[in-house]
Amino acid sequence: MLMHLHVKNFALIEEADMEFGEGLNILTGETGAGKSILIDAVNLALGGKAGANVIRAGAEYAYVELVFQIEGEEKRSQLKELDIETEDGVLILSRKIQKGRSIFKVNDETVTAAKVRRMTGLLIDIHGQHEHQSLLYKYKHLEILDAYAGVGGFPVKEKLALAYNEYVQQSRRLHGFSMEEETRLREVDFLRFEINEIEAAGLKEGEEAELEQIYKKIANSRNIMESMGAVRDALGYDGSQSAGEAVSRAVREIQAVLRYDDSVRDIASQIQDLEAILSDVNRDVGVYMEELSFDQETYEQVRSRLDLIRTLQAKYGRDYSQVMESLEKKKERLQELENYEENRKATLKACEKAKKQVLVLCEQLSVLRQKAAVSLVQAITESLQELNFLQVSFDMRFERSGQFGSNGFDDAEFVISTNPGQPMQPLGEVASGGELSRIMLAVKSVLADTDQIPTLIFDEIDTGISGRTAACVSEKLSWIGRTHQVLCITHLPQIASMADNHFMIAKNIVDQKTCTTINHLEEEASVKELARLLGGVQITDAVLENARELKALAASYRR
Repeated sequence: MLMHLHVKNFALIEEADMEFGEGLNILTGETGAGKSILIDAVNLALGGKAGANVIRAGAEYAYVELVFQIEGEEKRSQLKELDIETEDGVLILSRKIQKGRSIFKVNDETVTAAKVRRMTGLLIDIHGQHEHQSLLYKYKHLEILDAYAGVGGFPVKEKLALAYNEYVQQSRRLHGFSMEEETRLREVDFLRFEINEIEAAGLKEGEEAELEQIYKKIANSRNIMESMGAVRDALGYDGSQSAGEAVSRAVREIQAVLRYDDSVRDIASQIQDLEAILSDVNRDVGVYMEELSFDQETYEQVRSRLDLIRTLQAKYGRDYSQVMESLEKKKERLQELENYEENRKATLKACEKAKKQVLVLCEQLSVLRQKAAVSLVQAITESLQELNFLQVSFDMRFERSGQFGSNGFDDAEFVISTNPGQPMQPLGEVASGGELSRIMLAVKSVLADTDQIPTLIFDEIDTGISGRTAACVSEKLSWIGRTHQVLCITHLPQIASMADNHFMIAKNIVDQKTCTTINHLEEEASVKELARLLGGVQITDAVLENARELKALAASYRR
């Protein structure tokens, strides 16, 4: 569950901390005080989009930190599959936004936003202010059913995705067999020309680099000869200033010294070694110059071969391996076109087979869905009755859509009748805003029993309701809070009275700056906040007594 929320420099909040508890955590406050800002902060930490006004005016960055207590080995194992380890069952998730950059961290380790979003589905389910309106769209109904039935993880759904992908590929390939005969023959001729051009060249791996080295040597042979001549003159014996002549003279002179002083023998030996090295170098230079020759015919052959190789690379690939890869693809395409009719028939057969397999799996998926829908409809109906839909009829209609895909061919939607004698109609056509809010709450309560998400957040689930219905909603939230942690923003005293933990959000002016503050309310302070919700501006003794009575009734229900 979510244990702690720390917010700094976020929107109107300079700095705030909230310690959440088990059960139902209620957030109340005046309209515009910033209650939804806290939900926005949680959303932001969980990978939500950062708007332009996220960073508090005058601050350099915004920071949100969530601390979770991860209960149960199964949940820890699911996180471990995402390469996320908990420390003594605690997981700390944070996000810092500064100058358009976001940094996500899990237990002080930097992670990607994508990884945070994958993790979010295991920890929190957030119901935003307008999420109930998604019930107006049929595709959402099928998503709810699949979430309830768990068909996303069924083998049949995985098989369907693979089969549909195969069908799409075969369909695309079949579409390629629609060319006219003249076009086919023209492409066959061109492919044969290209294949012959590549094969006739007889390319070899590494040939280009070898020829480039030869070409460079031949093209620069005159410069090479001049430079090697200069080397020979500098190191040889023909000039008085050459190294060879100078070293020979040094050898003669050191020999003369040796006749008088034996201590220079090592110096003499080194000079003699130098003379031997110079002799070897001069001999090698001479051999190189004798073998070096400028062969015009070889030069033209090498240049012509290089031109051919580079022309082929310009047409078919940057290097030898890419040209060979292009050759193989052209051979495959030629074989396909030469056996065009046979290949077209084979592809048509494969496409029909893939389509048949897809339809079989779509039918299997539909059967699973319709079976699960019976249980889902019954559970939602019971939950709706608990939410003051006393004479409600609720069902799910299935039709086969005119197309199929990786999600099957079902066209399903919820239908409802809230008054006896009225026919059931599509949910989006008959339900009011308040009814949609309660229906979504019923759906969430049913899904909560199957999805094992520990924390549920409801941002103003009380839209459009009051009186007895509000009391029913409060009881439902309290009931969900017995098995899940629930965070709920509300304006209704009936719901607020059910709080296991009550927080009041207020907006104040401090040093001529607007800021939002958060206070955890003890028993008496909670009663006064309920009185404010009940009575408005004037809080009379009667209103306070009414608030205490409401609190007592809620306590008796929770027992």
